Amino acid sequence: MKKYLITGLLIWIPLAITIWVLQLIVNTMDQTLLLVPPDWQPKMRIPGLGVVLTVVVVLLTGVLASNLIGQKLLSFWEAILKRIPVVNSIYGGVKQVSDTLFSPGGQAFRKALLVQYPRQGSWTIAFMTGQPGGDVANHLQGDYVSVYVPTTPNPTSGFFLMMPKSDVVELDMSVDEALKYVISMGVVTPGKRHVGGEPESSEQG
Repeated sequence: MKKYLITGLLIWIPLAITIWVLQLIVNTMDQTLLLVPPDWQPKMRIPGLGVVLTVVVVLLTGVLASNLIGQKLLSFWEAILKRIPVVNSIYGGVKQVSDTLFSPGGQAFRKALLVQYPRQGSWTIAFMTGQPGGDVANHLQGDYVSVYVPTTPNPTSGFFLMMPKSDVVELDMSVDEALKYVISMGVVTPGKRHVGGEPESSEQG
């Protein structure tokens, strides 16, 4: 009975969390209708209309920013923001991170790693984000790599570490597989890879 109970929970908990997150997003996006003049708002409340409105606005913004006129307007807007001291620091940092994470050619996480953290003998999944730069590199002796250690089950929070390259182990798994491994708290184990590089399906006993 205990086995069946755990199996049932493993099925329903992810589904319940997914539904809760989607409902939260829809309700939050619906609040964007408050920005619409009252005369333009629909007489009846339509669930999800805020999501459609938000997608349309974001899509139109992307289309506008993709042409020459839109790029000039965007450059003009960013130039104005750079003249505001506090806003410049916040906007510049957020934009740099978002460009790294979400740009089509960006590689925020380059490789999946195995590192010892938070102490010697305890191993966890991490991701290589690059190499130390600036004045930091002048104070590190040897070959170091920049590493991000995510928390589970929420990988958007974690710890940034600079570790000797000899202390990290590069894993033969994709970044997506490693993320699923972290998010599932080790329940969804990556399959072994064939010679061609395709992962085999792994069964949970």
